Formats: sequence, C-alpha cells, structure tokens
Amino acid sequence: MAENAPELLDPKNDYVFFRVFSEEPELLVDLINAVRFEEPAIVEVGLLDPRLTPERLSGKRLVLDLKAIDEQGQRYNVEMQVRRFPAWSARGTLYLARMLSAQPGLGEDYGQLKPVIGIHLLDFALFAAPEHADQALWCFELRDRDRPAVRLGRELQLNVVELRKADALGHLPARLSAWIAYFEHWREDTLMNTLTHPPVQKARGKLRTMSADEQARYWAEAREKALRDEATLLAEAREQGLEQGLEQGLEQGLEQGRRESARGLVEQTTLDDATIAAITQLPLAEITAMRQRARR
Repeated sequence: MAENAPELLDPKNDYVFFRVFSEEPELLVDLINAVRFEEPAIVEVGLLDPRLTPERLSGKRLVLDLKAIDEQGQRYNVEMQVRRFPAWSARGTLYLARMLSAQPGLGEDYGQLKPVIGIHLLDFALFAAPEHADQALWCFELRDRDRPAVRLGRELQLNVVELRKADALGHLPARLSAWIAYFEHWREDTLMNTLTHPPVQKARGKLRTMSADEQARYWAEAREKALRDEATLLAEAREQGLEQGLEQGLEQGLEQGRRESARGLVEQTTLDDATIAAITQLPLAEITAMRQRARR
C-alpha cells in the first residue's frame, strides 16, 4: 500500500460489504458461485432492494443484507455477520421464509415457487464444539432425519461459511479460498498480491476506492458504532433483568427479570420480536403485546 494511502476499510463491515457487492453485481455472482461450488453456476443476478436508505444506514435496521434474483428466478439472501447473537438460526430461517412467501403472483400455483437460498458469511464460529472443528462450510436443507439423502424439495437452502475456521482449515476450492482470504486478510498486501482470482482483485480495487472516500468512511464507522451500541444495550438489558430477578426471589424474580429485560430490548433496541422472545424465553405473543403498548 502506498505510504499516503488511507487505511483500508474492513470488507466485513456490513456497509462496505453491501456497497461492494451491490455496485458490482458480477462480484456477487462470483461469490455465490464460489460458495455453492457444487451447484450449477448462475450467470447474473438482479438486486431486489439495492437502496441504502437513511433508515438502513442510521442503525434502525442493523442488517444490511443483499437480496438478489438470478436468471432462473432463484432468490438469494446474502449477508455478512461479524458477531454472534442469540436466536441467530431463528432469524436466518425467518428471513428465508419471508422471501419464500413474498414471491409475487403465486396464488394457489405452488409449482411457480422458486427456491430461496441463504448465504451467510460469519466471522465467528457458529459451531464451536470440538466435534465440529473440522468443518467450516454448512448447507442446510429440508431433508429426512433418518435418511438425509432424501430431500423433500429445493425450496429452502441456507449456506453458512464460518470464515475464520475456513481460513484456518484450508483445503477449499481456489475461488472460495481467494474470497475467504479477501475477507480475512485484506490488510496483508503481500498475501493479497499472490491471489490471482480476477474478481477478488476487482473487489480489492473497489475497497481502495471506497477507503479514499470520506463519506464512505463516515458511514462505515457509523455502522461499526451502531453494532457496538446494539451489543451494549443488549448486555445492559440482560444485566438489569438479572439484577431485578435476584432481588425478587429465584422463581418470581427470574420471571420478572425476563420481562424487564424484554421491555428494555423492545424499547431500546432494533431486535425483532422473535429474537427477543428467544433471548428472554418469553412467549412471542407477550413480546408482541409489549411492543404494541410501547408504541401507544
């Protein structure tokens, strides 16, 4: 990197990630094909919601995910996550289900339903148990529990890439390895210069251009701050709930503590009702009622 060049932005920052792949759709195509290397390759995608609205950027919605459709009509939800939070799988599944049910013009002709495919890049270990230490790529589908070779259909698929684990394990196809190196080693010029995959080098060029743009740097830093604030509010809400629970007795206190924690999450965070219900172990209907009262 040149001596006076600005420090590169982190490509895992969700604002940076969104900008790079929404403004250069051919890079998104290559990333999707790299992750789904065992599936037939797609040729192009169209973004379903490419707008960076003030609401999305201000932190009121803390997931800047990419929604796309390919030439076969398959829908994609592609997102980067740098921190783990409770009910992660519930949220990811809910997003895919919404994309499935939101397809236009279905009526009763379910044969027109197109597959919905999630690709979640995680900068943490989702499966940290010792017996899972040798796997970093996961593909979840509707399959039979006793006969996993039997798949019910292709309507839902969630691909998970544990980036750090994948980088450490290696032994991946060259194209996917190049993308993982881009996300994990973007500051290491010596290593990055050895990568010969053209889309990754184009993504590096885009990253340099964004890093030199003051407005892009502002929003990237604002997104990082929003994520830190969200994590802090969540931790404080949990702590407050537990403290109140201890004061009021074990059973009654824990119940009350969960409700206090839930109220704090409803009023002070952008977490959805399903996630709050999973965190506090309260019924979803009770969380929904709290939100309705808070809006009055």
